[in-house]
Order: sequence, then C-alpha cells, then structure tokens
Amino acid sequence: MNKKQSQASDANTNGQGAHSSLALLENEDRNTLVRYYHQMLFLRHFEEKSAEMYNKARIGGYCHLNLGEEATVVGFCEGLEPEDYVYTNYREHGYALNRGLSADSVMAELFGKVTGCAHGRGGSMHMFDAERHFMGGYGIVGGQLPLATGAAFALSYHNKPQVVACQMGDGATNGGPFHESLNMAKIYHLPIIFFVVNNGYGMGLAADKGSAVAELYRKGCAYDMNSVRVDGNDVLAVRDAMRAAAKLAREEREPSLIEAVSYRFRGHSVIDPDRYRNREEVERGRAQDPIPAFAKRLLDAGFLDDAGLAQIEEQALQELDAAVKFAEESPFPPVESLFDFIYASDDAQVGGK
Repeated sequence: MNKKQSQASDANTNGQGAHSSLALLENEDRNTLVRYYHQMLFLRHFEEKSAEMYNKARIGGYCHLNLGEEATVVGFCEGLEPEDYVYTNYREHGYALNRGLSADSVMAELFGKVTGCAHGRGGSMHMFDAERHFMGGYGIVGGQLPLATGAAFALSYHNKPQVVACQMGDGATNGGPFHESLNMAKIYHLPIIFFVVNNGYGMGLAADKGSAVAELYRKGCAYDMNSVRVDGNDVLAVRDAMRAAAKLAREEREPSLIEAVSYRFRGHSVIDPDRYRNREEVERGRAQDPIPAFAKRLLDAGFLDDAGLAQIEEQALQELDAAVKFAEESPFPPVESLFDFIYASDDAQVGGK
C-alpha cells in the first residue's frame, strides 16, 4: 500500500471512508448547500416518478434508479467543472440531471420521445449530451471504462485542461476492463477519476461476496494509484473527494480511484423483486437516508427552517410535474427517421482527408 493509500486507510472510520464532512457547516455557502438539497430532493422525486411511469407503461426497456444514492450523485457532479467529461453506467438519470441536462429532456428520453436528450433512441440506459460533455450511459458492465480512458488519453495528448470522470458500480471492479483501464491510466499518467458507487450489490450479488477485496478502493494499490473511500451518504464528503481527485488529475496528470459507499433502496432495476435482501437489512440501509440527514444539518446550522424545506419540496414537485407533462405531450420519433443517427452522413470526412 502506498503512502497516499496508507493515509486514507488510517482515516477510515466504520467502513465509511477516508473523507468525512460531518462537521459544522460554517465554512460553507448557504445558497450552495440549499441548492445541493434541492438537487437531491428533486432526484428522489424524479426517480419515484420514473418508477410510477414505468409501472404505467409510459417507460419501456430497462430502468435503473438512483434511489438512496442521491448524495453520491450530487457530490460526484459538484466536484467537477462544466467542461469536464463524464461517462456513466446504466444507472444514470441523476448524473444526467446534475450535469445540466434538463428534466424535460431526461424524462422525455425515458418516454422514448423525440424531444429527449438522445432523440428517444437511448432510453434510460443510454442518455447523451455532447454539448455538456455527458458522454453517455453504457449497458455493458464496465463497457464505459476503456472509452473513458481513451478520452483521457486524448485530452492528455492534446494537452487539454479537462479531466474525465468515469462512474461505475461495484460489480464493474471485478472485470477485465477495470484492471486494464486503471493500468493504462497510471502508465500514461492520464487525467481521469475512476468513481465506484458501492451500493452493496452487483445486481443480486453482495459486493463482499463477489470481490476478494471487500474495500474496493484498495484495488488501486495494484496500480500505485491515489485511492480513497468516502461516505456516499454525505454529499460534501463526496464533493470534496472529487475536487481533490480532479485537482490531482488537472495539475499533476495523475489518475485516482474513489469508492463511494452508498445503499440502493430498491432492487437492481424497477422490475427486480429484491428477494435476495432481508427486510432488516433494507431497513438499516434506509435508516441512513442521505436526504433527511442533510436536511437536519441545514436546520441545525440555521440555513433553513421547516417552511423553507416545504417550499423546496413544493418547487421540486412542480418542476417534476412540468417534466412529465412535457414528456407526455412530446411526439414519438417518426417511423421514417428509423435509420437516422446510425451511420455517418454521406459527406462525412473519413481518414482525415
């Protein structure tokens, strides 16, 4: 274990990580923290509505929710700059929303409508927005890692200031693409952050049963890579870990591995009956809900009162209702556009000519 990892491990508490931001909030900007709370709360309602719309057959295909992971999602996004590049897996709704994609375009994409961020072609698992450097969700476990590593290589080759953040689930750390990508990133000193959301399960297999190393951040030691574990229920801890890793990538061209320990409130996907977890375990996980915990911190700090919390709740619900209305009223892609966006146009330049 290298010096950086040794320091991280020494700071680890109760398995929740090297970084903790549970102290008082006097050094934080009130408006920023209130915005974080709004983002987390909106994502919670967005995902609950997505499940409802799926059960009403408004949404088809696969649908994986960020329920319970809101602090992890918001902290991840807030640790980056707008010009940085993001690659995600199929559990991506919250990452798309918090990277600046509108709720209208994300909900419309779930509905398969032409006004969606991928023109109705991607659905839940394959959202995309090149303008915002949101490079898509990937349905193949670990499939995004080599692509993200290649993007980081391109940034380094052209001496660009951006970094790449590659999000994945815990199950991806057991596959070849993970190890190949981390190895290449360290060899070539690439500006990339590998971000593992350890929500306890890779589909239905407990993370500590599927990995020989239960503390997934320790896998970075094989590549002499900066690696830390953070409390995924603490939005500020995740944000600060991301900021530190982004600074390292931007200024020193060194990769990092971050493991955020979170908890998935429901099954792997909307249709997963979740019979592999007992009720007591799920209740323990839900008791660490990051949203009411952060609300309490804001109340204790005097940044919000009960009326302020209620106002944010009402605002989030109104925004969500507007997004659903937009998706419902948007048209499906016309049949004659079936083959659009599959091949390059006839006049595309090939081979640099």
